[in-house]
Amino acid sequence: MFKFAIDRGGTFTDVFCICPNGRIRVMKLLSVDPDNYKDAPLEAINRIIRSELGDNYPKQSNIESSLIEWIRMGTTVATNALLERKGEPIALIVTKGFRDILEIGNQSRDDIFELNIKSPQLLYKDVIEVEERVVFKQENCQIERQNTEECIGITGDELQIWQTIDPEPLRQDLKKVFDKGIRSLAVVLLHSYMYPKHEEFVKKIAEDIGFTQITLSSHVMPMVKIVPRGLTACADAYLTPHIKKYINGFSSGFTNGLEKLNVLFMQSDGGLTPVNKFSGCRSILSGPAGGVVGYSTTTYQDLNDGLPIIGFDMGGTSTDVSRYSTGFEHTFETTTAGITIQTPQLDIHTVAAGGGSKLYFRTGLFVVGPESAAAFPGPVCYRNNGFLTVTDANLCLGRIIPKYFPKIFGPKKDQPLDKDSTINAFNTLTNEINEFVKFSESYDKKFLTVEEVAMGFIRVANEAMCRPIRAITQGKGYDTSNHILACFGGAGGQHACAVARSLGMSKVFVHKYAGILSAYGMALADVVHEETIPTSFQYNDKYFIQIDERIHGLVDKCINELKKQGFNDNDISCEIYLNMRYEKTDFPVMTQTDSLSKNSKQFCTRDNFKKSFLDLYQREFGFTISDRNILVDDIRVRGVGSYNEFKSVTKTTQKSNSVPKIDDKVKCYFDEMGFLETPVYLMESLVFGHEIEGPAVIIDPNFTVLVEPNCRAVITESGNIAINVEKVKQTLKGTNLDPIQLSIFSHRFMSIAEQMGRVLQRTSISTNIKERLDFSCALFGPNGGLVSNAPHIPVHLGSMGKAVEFQLEFLQNDLGKGDVILTNHPQAGGSHLPDLTVITPVFYSNEKKPIFFVANRGHHADIGGLTPGSMPPHSTNIFQEGAAIKSFKLVKCGIFQEQGVTDILMSPGKHPGCSGTRTLSDNLSDLRAQVAANQKGISLVTELIDFYGLDVVQAYMSYIQTNAEFAVRDMLKKMAKSLQTHRLLATDYMDSGTKIHLTIDINETTGDAVFDFTGTDEEVYGNCNAPKAVTLSAIIYSLRCLVGHDIPLNQGCLSPIKVIIPDNCILSPSEEAAVVGGNVLTSQRVTDVILKAFEVCAASQGCMNNVTFGDERFGYYETIAGGSGATATSNGRSGVHTHMTNTRITDVEILEKRYPIIVNKFTLNPGSGGKGMFNGGNGVIREMMFRKNGIILSVLTERRVYSPYGMKGGEAGKRGKNIVKFKRNGRTVDLGAKNSVPVSAGDIFRLESPGGGGYGTCAQ
Repeated sequence: MFKFAIDRGGTFTDVFCICPNGRIRVMKLLSVDPDNYKDAPLEAINRIIRSELGDNYPKQSNIESSLIEWIRMGTTVATNALLERKGEPIALIVTKGFRDILEIGNQSRDDIFELNIKSPQLLYKDVIEVEERVVFKQENCQIERQNTEECIGITGDELQIWQTIDPEPLRQDLKKVFDKGIRSLAVVLLHSYMYPKHEEFVKKIAEDIGFTQITLSSHVMPMVKIVPRGLTACADAYLTPHIKKYINGFSSGFTNGLEKLNVLFMQSDGGLTPVNKFSGCRSILSGPAGGVVGYSTTTYQDLNDGLPIIGFDMGGTSTDVSRYSTGFEHTFETTTAGITIQTPQLDIHTVAAGGGSKLYFRTGLFVVGPESAAAFPGPVCYRNNGFLTVTDANLCLGRIIPKYFPKIFGPKKDQPLDKDSTINAFNTLTNEINEFVKFSESYDKKFLTVEEVAMGFIRVANEAMCRPIRAITQGKGYDTSNHILACFGGAGGQHACAVARSLGMSKVFVHKYAGILSAYGMALADVVHEETIPTSFQYNDKYFIQIDERIHGLVDKCINELKKQGFNDNDISCEIYLNMRYEKTDFPVMTQTDSLSKNSKQFCTRDNFKKSFLDLYQREFGFTISDRNILVDDIRVRGVGSYNEFKSVTKTTQKSNSVPKIDDKVKCYFDEMGFLETPVYLMESLVFGHEIEGPAVIIDPNFTVLVEPNCRAVITESGNIAINVEKVKQTLKGTNLDPIQLSIFSHRFMSIAEQMGRVLQRTSISTNIKERLDFSCALFGPNGGLVSNAPHIPVHLGSMGKAVEFQLEFLQNDLGKGDVILTNHPQAGGSHLPDLTVITPVFYSNEKKPIFFVANRGHHADIGGLTPGSMPPHSTNIFQEGAAIKSFKLVKCGIFQEQGVTDILMSPGKHPGCSGTRTLSDNLSDLRAQVAANQKGISLVTELIDFYGLDVVQAYMSYIQTNAEFAVRDMLKKMAKSLQTHRLLATDYMDSGTKIHLTIDINETTGDAVFDFTGTDEEVYGNCNAPKAVTLSAIIYSLRCLVGHDIPLNQGCLSPIKVIIPDNCILSPSEEAAVVGGNVLTSQRVTDVILKAFEVCAASQGCMNNVTFGDERFGYYETIAGGSGATATSNGRSGVHTHMTNTRITDVEILEKRYPIIVNKFTLNPGSGGKGMFNGGNGVIREMMFRKNGIILSVLTERRVYSPYGMKGGEAGKRGKNIVKFKRNGRTVDLGAKNSVPVSAGDIFRLESPGGGGYGTCAQ
């Protein structure tokens, strides 16, 4: 009987078939070709069966089911529906007060420099709010409620039912939705992951009405956090009906449907599932998952050397990378097409660089992607008036050989690849590049050839693909070079050797089915059934029995389900996971022990989950916490039913001594070698023992492999390709500026800052840094000038450079190897005191002075002062805001100065009414993490210098700054021309009435500009004074936004700018002035003023809405989103953080579990955005009720007096408001913009954040 494994991709459908006689058939078809067939998988199955059976196959329209033993299939049907928003119309059912919670999400924006902030495309068409409420029972709750029902949740938590569901209003609302034609529902109620009964009640009523798809968030993924769980439920309700329609259509192509066929679909987690259990939310990575199964199984089987593997799947529009080492690496929260999916998925990272990525030359840089030419019109060589792409570059260099490509191009799809048009297009681009070089002072006058330009784009594309590989290796504590690169997909083989060499890898593996490896992976995969249950147990002896009981229950469910599918005991195994975390943290680690016997009775005590957790935590985060309880958030059991038919691979024992046959010889271009005569080999003619020295090209009908010079390909016993890559030291001839190398260094410098950020997030412990991501990392030159700053928090962008410059001036020569500096003082380049900056000099070889500096800045939860959180709304002196540090050697000669820094952090307690830090342990842990992040930066800088040489790296440091300077100058010239003036003026006001005035004078010839804040009012008695460094951050952020495309973010952005700030004004306060509000509030107003001067957008909310509350035992701090300003081309986005911040907000379910509050409402505020031709985004309403007495509530906000301005006739956005409703006396009080008040149990705080301004008049 026939066996089919099929990957129905977005462009191509790949098929791997085992025929009844054992013959292997491989086929590749266009996934969509309506002129020739209805469905690609059906067409492929039909063609293969007819081809094999010939006249013995009856002539009928449907495929004979009895001829097929099984079909295993992966599909992008769901992914495409999500990308194109072509799923089933759905309605969202959510707890009252939270209708917009999924739109607000975590309130951060994807691109911090995009003024046209894209609003999420919601999957639901309608919303029903249900009056129901489940809350945690808290021992310290002082709200008195009579006759409240109590119960124990699935997690073991004690719960209270404050509001049950009234069925009649719900029934009426559901009928209204049903009458609109909607048949699919996503039910998302607060805390349903541990109390699903309310969701199940809703489902029963909906079924009675006639809804056909009802997805309950508590069933689809019972894990804490309503936002990702809710988005997952929506995706499932949206996609599952769409998948069912596809499956029904597929089924109709067989004589008896799928009734007697063994049809399995690949899920995102790398496991197969029966067709009737295949659901939308678990299908997003269905195709790529097959590839991971394919390369992980085959590479280990063939090479058998135990090294971990990097999967490298390069397609047309993007490249997927993943890592495998003894087991699959899963993640439980990913985002696809703007929708967060919270289900087990293989940890696959995607970069927008593929064969179809467009090529640009932009302000001196070679740019690859992220835009794609797509399948149509495609690359220039496709003969459809397309775009220059990576594919064209490979064709130009002789790495793609047209004679081996099918003739499927042009209007009639009968022409070969058009190399002439590709070369003509590259000629045009090369002339443009050489013209730029000719008139640029920075470059020597060496003009580039067409081949050098094409090769340059290949090198830049390779570097872009290296970045995510470094992220999943170096970013997680692994040595990148200690991996095998497993290459598959149609385009990857042309780049694999170069990518491996750049990453220090010595081996590349290419399977003989690399062109269809995702389909082959379907044939190798196991059937998987998972069960998950949330818990709230501590991991200790007291709870072991309860944990074990739950594990047993889940194991039994998995085994029974797999037995129903025909597996016997010998073929079933169960993987046991506990999702564990430290108390007071929010980064759980999915922890596994060795596979357990199904008869085991004591999982927790027999297998040491704690040891596994500590080992994983140490590797992932770089530390463990000795005095902290370990909690179990979830128990997960992954039941695996194994098929053994493909587990062993047929290997050839007879090694060939023959010389491999050369099919052709072509001219191939290689960097610094030019065109070399390159033999071409056909994969079908290569056998075990053949060795091929590079350069060479190996051709298969479905993929091409380029064996580069200094590489050697060997055909393995299984008929696959193993390439040994020789390490070659990179040499650059001199330090003259090369535009290609400049583009590569742009990636490398940014990658250093990004990797530092990943280490800081991994190794930190506080919520602010690890979860809210309130930190930034950067690389600086020997003079303190910014070289690269990862796009973390905008308010940190330009200010850290001033901190480094201050230390250079302050310490002079008192700075040695092994020293690390701590600073936060506004006069020393600080922003506000909670932002602690850690600076480490980089020494190299025998250099006596630092050659670079690495630094990071992180917001600490508390550093002492008047109030918990160190954000006092009424501070008048800097010493009331916490520990102020101008310069302190946190590490001296390699020794961490714990006692010294402890004394500093406790010193604010000496001031009247103040305390030392309230979170000393977290402070010390985060400071160690900051030191570790800098150490990572040092190792990466050193590695770069070892590779290129110090003189080259420092030369390109300067060049990359010059490039940013050029981009800003170019933008300023264009702005002056478009605005038809060289002088720009703008004024705005703080709520206190303090004026911020800016005059910008632009030199239209040179692109220089003066930013003059003369006319700005004096420093204020309160804390809205902003250090000079904050204003510089606002300027560099605004300039980067105005440039409008990706440029290196460094000191060069400020080189054309002269900044004038009068002393003792609010933007240049005296040394002891309070500044905590300047960083979070005044920075936003400065940004508003700059963007107002350029007339590019209306004002955004202009505030971070800082809210803190706590008592002597706890403290909590959050910033709250608002509306963004409209622009000349789009509406503002609602419920998002804007401009100088981009921190996330704590999920409501986490917040209510940890703190004595109830969130009554978190929703958008309709009508708060200003009207115009384009409307401003709406602000939000966030309403919280306190559950205990003795809490101090503090607010530090703006735009409560002056509204966010409209632009070009657009209306202003609505001002914000801070309201407290006191239960004890019934008063409702406006707190004003800045205040601290005591609140008690039952008191309600309501914050309405400002909306964004509108752009243009409504009449327009």
